[in-house]
Amino acid sequence: MGDDQRAVQLIEIAISAAPLLERARGLLEKLTEFVPSDATWLALANPRSNLHATVGSAGLDRSVLDYLDRPAVAREIQLAGINRAIPPFSLGQLPTPAEELPTWSESLIPAGFHEALGVPLFEPGGPYLGMLTLLFSSRQPPSASTRHRVSQLSSIIARGVSPMRSLLATARLVQGATAGAVLYKDGTTYPLDGLHDHSLLTAASPVVAIARKTLLSGLVYQSFMWPTRRVPASTTHARITVLAAAEVPDLVLGALLITPDADCRGLTPRELQVLGLLVDGRSNQQIATRLGVAPRTVAAHLEHLLIKLDAPSRTLAAVLAEREGCYVPPLMGSAHVS
Repeated sequence: MGDDQRAVQLIEIAISAAPLLERARGLLEKLTEFVPSDATWLALANPRSNLHATVGSAGLDRSVLDYLDRPAVAREIQLAGINRAIPPFSLGQLPTPAEELPTWSESLIPAGFHEALGVPLFEPGGPYLGMLTLLFSSRQPPSASTRHRVSQLSSIIARGVSPMRSLLATARLVQGATAGAVLYKDGTTYPLDGLHDHSLLTAASPVVAIARKTLLSGLVYQSFMWPTRRVPASTTHARITVLAAAEVPDLVLGALLITPDADCRGLTPRELQVLGLLVDGRSNQQIATRLGVAPRTVAAHLEHLLIKLDAPSRTLAAVLAEREGCYVPPLMGSAHVS
């Protein structure tokens, strides 16, 4: 089989609809037909923190893989400056001798590896995506032709293992979404390609805290409202949609999407807030205390929102609110909406 045919097969794997981990395994298997090596390591990174997670490997023991997933290895990559757009590099090109690098002295050299060819992977026109490393038992540095071949193939491999692709496909199911971000396990976020950034999508946002709690609890979907633009006597709301990621490394939790100027059955800002506390299981007295209003005021809000939701009871109103995302979570506190 010629190189052109192998390249076509590599591209077919990269663009396939197979789960990410399955694509990664297929890409590494095909890569060995182009560039034989004794072992390979393919890892994705959080672009904000550079923490890495293995998505594919060959020829590496479990103990070595566990070592490579340590935060200390990510720090070595960052300190060495090899998480930037550079050509494939060998071990001898690192700024520090291998014997002085814990990853090599404590793990890879004892495992029988003495040379490597690494290449940083990037989203097309975007951030650092991760690292592809070929490991060799020989002490002979990789040839120029090997470097060139790996350089040519790295963009295909990057496209094939990008978690953005599957998240974007999921995001397109949310009609009207104009802003979005990938949500990582450590609480950091990164804008989704093709969608706008938004102040509610920063790591310090309470919306991100709610989304992270949702996904860490095992839920795969949540929708709720959040106040955005406030003008005299009026507050507009955005719809927040939280979606769990499927078949992606553990460091990725999911996607967070914003649909602007959303409306829920004509509920007022205060009714949305009361409904959020109702969903949270609060009594009328607790709601009144939280909002700093009289219990009779809460009762009036409840009466109005039951009519608008066409719900015969507060329990069914809470169920309907969760199903349709027609509430503002109580994390925002009592002083935001009047």
